[in-house]
Amino acid sequence: MPKAKVTFEDIGVSVTVPAGTRLIEVSEKVGAGITYGCREGECCTCLTKIVSGGENLAPPSILEDQVLKDNMAPRGHRLACQAQIIGGELVVKPA
Repeated sequence: MPKAKVTFEDIGVSVTVPAGTRLIEVSEKVGAGITYGCREGECCTCLTKIVSGGENLAPPSILEDQVLKDNMAPRGHRLACQAQIIGGELVVKPA
């Protein structure tokens, strides 16, 4: 199974995870500062800045895209509960 490297800039921790993992799952395991309320992609509390490696995430779902637009999320931000890592390297930090 392909692997990916995720770095949480806020705590200075990098981990290797299987492709297909969602950012929120990794954040919970390493104790990063990404907060969340619902895990369903509707509330926008887990908004996360993608510092680099955004191409290593699956494209936003229709739901995530709409929630980002409705909440006027800045470019380069994703919902950690919805953002699925597909490989490569990624650097993120809480928004």
